[in-house]
Amino acid sequence: MAVSRVGIGVLVGCALGAALALSGTLTRLGFPTALPHAAPATTAPAPPAPASARPSLMTGDPALDPAGHSRFAILAQQAGPGVVNVHTSRTVTQAPYQGPLPDIFRDFFGQQPGAPAPRSFTVPSLGSGFLISEDGYIVTNNHVVADVDDIQVTFSDGREAKATIVGQDPKTDIALIRVEGMTGLTPLPLGDSDAILPGDWVVAIGNPFGLDHTVTVGIVSAKGRDIGQGPYDDYIQTDAAINPGNSGGPLLDLQGQVIGINSAINPAANTIGFAVPINLAKTILPQLREKGSVTRGWLGVAVQPITPELAQAFQLDTNDGALVAQVTPGGPADAAGLRRGDVIVRFAGEAIGKMRDLPGVVSRTTVGQEVQIEVIREGRHETLTAKVGELAEEQTRVAAARRAPGGALAFGMRIEDLTPALKQRLGFQGEGALVAEVAPDGPAAPAGIRPGDVVVEVDRKPVKSAAELERALDASGARALLLVRRGENALYVAVDRS
Repeated sequence: MAVSRVGIGVLVGCALGAALALSGTLTRLGFPTALPHAAPATTAPAPPAPASARPSLMTGDPALDPAGHSRFAILAQQAGPGVVNVHTSRTVTQAPYQGPLPDIFRDFFGQQPGAPAPRSFTVPSLGSGFLISEDGYIVTNNHVVADVDDIQVTFSDGREAKATIVGQDPKTDIALIRVEGMTGLTPLPLGDSDAILPGDWVVAIGNPFGLDHTVTVGIVSAKGRDIGQGPYDDYIQTDAAINPGNSGGPLLDLQGQVIGINSAINPAANTIGFAVPINLAKTILPQLREKGSVTRGWLGVAVQPITPELAQAFQLDTNDGALVAQVTPGGPADAAGLRRGDVIVRFAGEAIGKMRDLPGVVSRTTVGQEVQIEVIREGRHETLTAKVGELAEEQTRVAAARRAPGGALAFGMRIEDLTPALKQRLGFQGEGALVAEVAPDGPAAPAGIRPGDVVVEVDRKPVKSAAELERALDASGARALLLVRRGENALYVAVDRS
């Protein structure tokens, strides 16, 4: 789901318990505490049957227990003690107004001498979490606890305890916190998020709008959603109601096992929510518990998806795989012999069906491990061996897929030679030809070519000047495959002649 088409809301704490904090098209949610008064119930609900009289969902029981309660009610009662409310606060310092006092106010107050002192205040927020161990380890979202001064956890029985942060991973929005000295804690079992299917029933429990231990029910709407949060997006989509304050709470299957961490919503709809798959969390939580952060594998390539046009240009049978657009000099891929134009179709035994499969598979690989990489090069399958490096910050960049640029007037562009002054301004010391102008009605414009791009290859052959680019485009036939440098990034594009 492209963020440009549908805004995605991510659940996070709100300033002063008043509003949702918006950031671009992404809204982080987690809700403060003020609530309207609820109307009193007219009749008292029937008391639940004793635990001994109710069958367990863990053993796959019928839809109703002898007392007439649904499977969802049984699950909520069993899982409820493992779900917690996460109350956070942070101190915000506001700089005072230091400009001249307007005349209308000076008449009443006079001009105040000296600069007033900064004002500090506390911003509270709410989120959710769930226990994963009897000794007090709790999973929640990173955005619930990021940059906070205090974390208080409230359990289903009303007990409260101060929590500390054990580890955080902003890239997957997962955090591990802990309360100490508590007894009688009930951890939730972790399930298998790979085993669920669209259409399976799921239950969300959390603290929406401060309404603690709210239970909502829905189905898995889809799997593997990319919502534009980062290179490791693999979200479960559900129509179970998720609202501000659900952030960090569990998404459960009908066996009462956690299969996701509720993290994001589409603010334009009330039936589109997203959860981090628990299998992804399983690979991260041991590192967070041990050292507080995550070490990821690094290959040292920039890759892009394979469009039908690129598949045809590279003479590929399918659009599967990740096209290598750039290789980091001195990186693991460079040392292994990967080249621009290689199509990675298998990494460490795992098939790469889509471009975004590769970052996840590489990141999960142990640093220092030697892996086999199967590539398609010039129509032939080859196997290379690479020693996985360590990802420091964000060394890899995923190039966006773009449809076709070109060169010369036939392709809707005006090109120039790269002078030393232009190279210095662009920060590019290689060879190629500069795209000086793009015709708005030519084929290069809708393809995504921009003024300032540098074309360095045509049909897999380097070009050193504008004249060479013109000749290469003239000889390219109906379609040209270009390698374009844009800033520090490189990407292949296939463009049809006008």
